[in-house]
Amino acid sequence: MSAVPESPSRPTVTEREAREVAEAAREQDWRKPSFAKELFLGRFRLDLIHPHPLPADDDVQRGEEFLAKLRDFCETKIDGATIERDARIPDEVITGLKELGALGMKIDTKYGGLGLTQVYYNKALALVGSASPAIGALLSAHQSIGVPQPLKIFGTREQKETFLPRCARTDISAFLLTEPDVGSDPARLATTAVPEGDDYVLDGVKLWTTNGVVADLLVVMARVPRSDGHRGGITAFVVEAASEGVTVENRNAFMGLRGLENGVTRFHRVRVPASQRIGEEGQGLKIALTTLNTGRLSLPAMCVGSGKWCLKIAREWSAAREQWGKPVALHEAVGSKIAFIAATTFALEAVVDLSSQMADEDRNDIRIEAALAKLYGSEMACLMADELVQIRGGRGFETAESLRARGERAVPAEQMLRDLRINRIFEGSTEIMHLLIAREAVDAHLSVAGDLIDPEKSLGDKARAGAGAGLFYAKWLPKLVAGPGQLPTSYGEFKHGVDLSAHLRYVERTSRKLARSTFYAMSRWQGQMETKQGFLGRIVDIGAELFAMSAACVRAELLRGRGENGREAYQLADAFCHQARIRVEELFGRLWSNTDDLDRKVVKGVLSGTYAWLEQGVIDPSDDGPWIADATPGPSERENVHRPIR
Repeated sequence: MSAVPESPSRPTVTEREAREVAEAAREQDWRKPSFAKELFLGRFRLDLIHPHPLPADDDVQRGEEFLAKLRDFCETKIDGATIERDARIPDEVITGLKELGALGMKIDTKYGGLGLTQVYYNKALALVGSASPAIGALLSAHQSIGVPQPLKIFGTREQKETFLPRCARTDISAFLLTEPDVGSDPARLATTAVPEGDDYVLDGVKLWTTNGVVADLLVVMARVPRSDGHRGGITAFVVEAASEGVTVENRNAFMGLRGLENGVTRFHRVRVPASQRIGEEGQGLKIALTTLNTGRLSLPAMCVGSGKWCLKIAREWSAAREQWGKPVALHEAVGSKIAFIAATTFALEAVVDLSSQMADEDRNDIRIEAALAKLYGSEMACLMADELVQIRGGRGFETAESLRARGERAVPAEQMLRDLRINRIFEGSTEIMHLLIAREAVDAHLSVAGDLIDPEKSLGDKARAGAGAGLFYAKWLPKLVAGPGQLPTSYGEFKHGVDLSAHLRYVERTSRKLARSTFYAMSRWQGQMETKQGFLGRIVDIGAELFAMSAACVRAELLRGRGENGREAYQLADAFCHQARIRVEELFGRLWSNTDDLDRKVVKGVLSGTYAWLEQGVIDPSDDGPWIADATPGPSERENVHRPIR
C-alpha cells in the first residue's frame, strides 16, 4: 500500500520535538572506553592513550608508498594557483586522482580500494589539501561522508559489492542532508521519500551539496511518511545522480575553496529502488552521525597541513624580512606569533594522529575525541592563518597573483585564510559542535538525574531519579577532591630535560575541577542547563585544551622514545602546554564571570528594533531577494548544471 504524501509545506515541530529527534539519533550506549568522556567526568585516564598506539608495519608500508605517489602527483600535476584563478579543478586532475586510486583510499582492497588506515588517509588529505584545499575537500566529502563510509558501516553485502568498486575508481559521491531552511535542525527536514511498490519516490531540494555538481552517486536523507508497513522517519538512500528528475540547479560560489563543486540539487519524482535504502527506515540521522564519528577527522587533518604551511612561510619570511636592524622574527611581537603557530601545529598534529590511530584500533569510543579534533582544529587553524597574514603585513593581504605580477614570491596567505574559514562551519559549526560535545560530556549526569530535572516528569519519576542520582554522586563526588595531579612525582616518565610531567599533573587536577564545575552548574540550573550555551561552550573549550595538552605530551614522549626529534618535540609540547594553560585559566574565569545575561537582554533589544537607530547612516548593498530561497517541491525550471567527469 502506498503512503499518502505529506504536505509540501515544511514540517512544523516544537523545540522539544526537535530535541527528541536529535536525541534519538545519537548513539546512547558507551560500549568502549573514551579518554575524552572520562576527562569531562574528572577521571584522567592516561592509560587509554599512553603508550601512544602505533600502526602495523604493513599499514605503514602501504601508506608510505601511496603518500610518495601522491606527493609526486601533487608536485607535477596540481597547480593550485590555476584552480584558484579558474574556480574549477581541471578534469584531467580529477581523472589523474582516479587513476592513482585516491577516490578509494579508505575503501577495502577487496572492493578495489587502497585500504589505507585512518592515519594515512588523514596524512594524504593533509598533503593534497596543501596543494589545493579544493581537492582536499572533494576527496574528503567523497570518502568521509559520501557513499563509501555509510555503506562500510551500514550497507548490505549487495550494496557494498555494487557501489564500492565504483566509488574506489570512477564514481564521485556526495552527501545531501542540508536544505534551504534546514541546517542543524533535521527534525524539520522537508525532502520526502514516498514508498510506491518496490521503490521510493523522492521530492525536495537540497542545499550546499559538496561534490553535488560532479557527483555520480548521492547519499540522500529524506523523510519517509509513516504508513501501513512503513515505520517512516528520516532515512538514507543511495541515489544515482543521473536519475530522471535529479537536477543540479546551481553551482554555488564562496569566499574560499573556489574550486569546490558545491550546488543546489532538486529531486522531482525521482524513483529509487528500495534495495538502495541504507539501513532501516528512520535510521538516517543515526547513520549520518555515526559516519561523522570518524569522518570529522578529515577536516582537522587538513588543518594540520595548513598549520605546517603557515609555519614554513612564517619561518622563511620572518628570517628574510628585516626591521630596525634585525629579522622581524627576533622582535617579540612577531616572535610570539611564530611560537604560537609552531606549538599549535605540533599539538594539532598530535590530536589528529592520536584520534586517528585510536579509530584504527577500534578499542576506544572516539566520538568525543573526533568532535573535539574537528572543533579545536578548525578554530586554531583559522587563528594560525590570521597570524600568518599579520606577520606578512601588507603582503599577507595581497593576493598571490598580485605579488607575482610585481616580481615577488606568490604566497597565497590571504587565500589560506579564506579557504580555512569554512571549516568552522562545515560538518557542524563551532556552535553546534559545542552543544553536541556538551551533550556527550554531561551524558553521565543526565543518565542518572535526567528525570529529576525534567519538568514534565511525575513526582514518582523524580523520586526514583533522585534516589539513583544520590547513589551516583555519593560515589563520584569524593573522587573529585584529590588525585595523582597533587603528587609531585606523578607522571615522572615524562621528564626528560624538559619536564612535561607538571603539565600532565595540571591536566589531571584541572579535569577534576572541570567535572566539579559541571556538577555545580547542573545543580544550579537543572532543567535550564541546556539553555546556558555560553557556559557549555566554555566547558567544552576547556576539555579541548586538556585533550590537546595530553595528546601533545604523549606524542612528544613517543617521538623521544623512537629517537625522532624527541628533544625538540618536548620543547614544542612544553610551549604549547604553557600557552594552553593560560587559555584554560581564562576560560575558567569566564565560566562564572561573563556578560551572558546582559548579552541576552541586548539581543532581545536588537530583535525588537530598540537599537534600529544605530543602523542609520549606511547603505545596504544587498538586494531585496528572500532570505531563504523557495524550496517547494516540483519540477525544476532551471538548466541542469550537473557535469559528471569521465
